Amino acid sequence: MRIAVGYFFIIGFITLFSFFLLGALQEGEDIKSVEAVLETETEMDTVTMPKNSYIYDKNGRVISEVTSQQNRRYIEYKDIPQLVKDAFLSTEDQHFFEHKGVDISAVGRALIVNAKANSIEEGASTLTQQVVRNLYLSHEQSYNRKLSEVLYSYQLEQDYSKREILEFYVNTIYFNNGIYGFETASQSYFNKPSKELSIAEVAFLAAIPANPEHYDPLTKKENTKLRQEWVLTKMQETGAISEEMKADAMKEPIHITFSKKTDLYPSYTFYIEHELKQLIAAEEGYKKQLENAGDDEKEEIEQKLNDRVDELWKSGIHIETSLHPEIQENVTSAVNQELDGSNVQGAAVVIDHATNRIVAMNGGKQYQKYDFQRAFQAYRQPGSAIKPLLVYGPYFEETGASTSDMVSSDPFCRNDYCPSNAGGGFYGNVTMETAFAQSYNTSALRLFDHTGIKTSFSYLDKFRFSKLQSENYHYAAALGGFSHGVSPLELTDSYTVFSNRGEYTPSRGIKSVTNEEGNVLYEWEDSSQQLWKKETNQKLRQLMRSVLTEGTAGFADIKGEEWRGKTGTTNEYHDLWFIGYDDRYTAGVWVGEDNPASLEPISSRLPHLSLWKQITSHIPEP
Repeated sequence: MRIAVGYFFIIGFITLFSFFLLGALQEGEDIKSVEAVLETETEMDTVTMPKNSYIYDKNGRVISEVTSQQNRRYIEYKDIPQLVKDAFLSTEDQHFFEHKGVDISAVGRALIVNAKANSIEEGASTLTQQVVRNLYLSHEQSYNRKLSEVLYSYQLEQDYSKREILEFYVNTIYFNNGIYGFETASQSYFNKPSKELSIAEVAFLAAIPANPEHYDPLTKKENTKLRQEWVLTKMQETGAISEEMKADAMKEPIHITFSKKTDLYPSYTFYIEHELKQLIAAEEGYKKQLENAGDDEKEEIEQKLNDRVDELWKSGIHIETSLHPEIQENVTSAVNQELDGSNVQGAAVVIDHATNRIVAMNGGKQYQKYDFQRAFQAYRQPGSAIKPLLVYGPYFEETGASTSDMVSSDPFCRNDYCPSNAGGGFYGNVTMETAFAQSYNTSALRLFDHTGIKTSFSYLDKFRFSKLQSENYHYAAALGGFSHGVSPLELTDSYTVFSNRGEYTPSRGIKSVTNEEGNVLYEWEDSSQQLWKKETNQKLRQLMRSVLTEGTAGFADIKGEEWRGKTGTTNEYHDLWFIGYDDRYTAGVWVGEDNPASLEPISSRLPHLSLWKQITSHIPEP
């Protein structure tokens, strides 16, 4: 009696549903075409779905997959293995190439099967309906949603070919654990592309979308295996595979090799994400808008920029970078090893100044993606490391002085600012080279005063020091006393001028940004500026060589090599710096605590020089 009543309601429901749908469509035809009615009633934009974007190293290897809300490796129809198509057509929609979006016979058949079993044993949604749910609608169980699904499915079939709809389906289905699309599932669960899967593995993965949580291959593999056998049976029944192939597949053991999204060098790739935003802002006018906007307008412009960046990430872009894997791995290892066992943190940057490319970057020991990235987010006082840029460079350029000219290292004050030299000593008249190599503060202040604050800063303003403001125009700046400081990336980048004959070109990590078709979307178009004459630059190079041969960075000198550079130590040893360069690379390190505290107890170990030497001693030949 119970089953008979069930059949009565089933037949009644099918009749009423069909009558309502056909009646609605017929009524629309009296006024305009069915397609026109559905186009009005169904809000369907061009099909878009978030795709993974990829970041590559200098050798073209993927070093990071960037996802938005959905982890998806998109695969085009021509690349979908036939076995994958057969698995879903056999189990989800055997009449896919025959119906127009809705399979009425399948609806009736499913209702009868489910009524007999007094449970849901068989579904009735076509692949088209499932695509509609994944792209446009929710998975709410209601008659209103079901009717919308039917209307959308019909319209989708008018707008797209069967091949396109099947492609959408394969890329939108969910495989649990944040995984969308069959290709992503193949790479995530078996660590290989779908074209390399066996029949057993294809069927195993095809089992998951029916109920992703229940058939989770990581936690409920037994359930997935049972469903896999059902999938194989359906594939055999439809002729997709033979009885023998089915039997072999059922015996084949399934070995899960779960792999998360690729993200090999988080310090570097996080910076690349930041640099992409800068590139878009520069190319699409947001940077100028922000520079000219009032405080009340900046938030709105910033939100538009963020939305634009997010849109690009979702579109599946490919970013080619300059990352050098061997150098990056050494930098990361050096930071973790040299700064281990204390609260001391650090950052390091390596730039190929021959090409103005950032080849390696570390944002702190044991760095995790999206943590505070000290290489470009930490702004600290540069100490004496600013002297060649703000004091000696401008002084030589303005006066034509020689490195052998004399300068006093005795006490000197300006506007009640009276610095002392490290150790408190005063040494009378010394050569420029000695004053620089020993980093005498009194000598530097004298030269800065002679050149003039505004003139000196006119040179510094040409670099990319983002926190420099007019409030920094004071005498303490000669020794690195800035209001907001500089980042390790900014300071290392500025030192590339010494290896380029006094010319400065901003250093970048991104080479190009392309779309899926390989068309270039963005590239940096930087121009160089001549900061000072070649003669001035050569004098500075001479001074910075003496820092390693007879000055404050003697510990960092590498036998048989000619590195040049400058140390920097701030008041109370809060910050320790060394930026140095050879004929090809410029490398900079900063060491300190996130909440500034004295490093005097460990300063005698010269952690900044030890870290820098560890990095530069293992840089391979270009």
